[in-house]
Amino acid sequence: MRRIVILGNAGSGKSTLARALGERLGVPVVHLDTLFWSPGWVEPQAEVFRAQVREAVAGQAWVCEGNYARRTFDLRLPQADLVIWLDTPRWLCLQRVILRSLRNRPRPDLPAGCRERLDRAFLTFLRFVWTFDRDYRPGIEAVRLSVAPQVPVMQVRGARQIAALLARVVATLPQISNQARRL
Repeated sequence: MRRIVILGNAGSGKSTLARALGERLGVPVVHLDTLFWSPGWVEPQAEVFRAQVREAVAGQAWVCEGNYARRTFDLRLPQADLVIWLDTPRWLCLQRVILRSLRNRPRPDLPAGCRERLDRAFLTFLRFVWTFDRDYRPGIEAVRLSVAPQVPVMQVRGARQIAALLARVVATLPQISNQARRL
C-alpha cells in the first residue's frame, strides 16, 4: 500500500483518515479540495485542476482523498494500490458537516478563504450529503469500475474498522519500509 485513494461522502472522515494513514506510512497526503477550490469557493479551469492533480500523484507513494470521479479518476486510480470507501452513515456525515461549519474554524483540507457557512449554498450541500449514497455514489462507482476495475476496494464502516485498518497499517510498517527501500 504505497498509493491509496479514499472515497466517501462529505463528512465521512476522508480527510481525517488520509492524515492518519499519511502520518503512519510517512507519505504525502493529497486533499483534492485544496487543489480544486480557490479562496471564496472559486472553481478552477478543468485543465488547471487536472494538472495540479497529475503533479500531486506523480510520486511513488501518497494518500489521496476526495471523489472528483469524472475529473480525476483516470489520473489517480490506475496508479492506486488500494481504494478505501468510507461507508459512514449519512446521518453521521450530516452531523459532522453541520458541526464543522458551526465551529467556523479553518479546515486543514480546505484552502484559506474557503469556510463553510450556514447559507443557501450550504443547504444545497446538506441535500447533497443526505442523498449522496442514492444519487452520487453509483456514478462514482461506475467511473471507478470503468477506469480501474483491477484496483482492490476496501469498504470501511465505523470507528472500529478504521482503528483496525490503522492498526494493520502500523503492523505492516517494517514490511512497507523494506519494500520502499527496494524501489
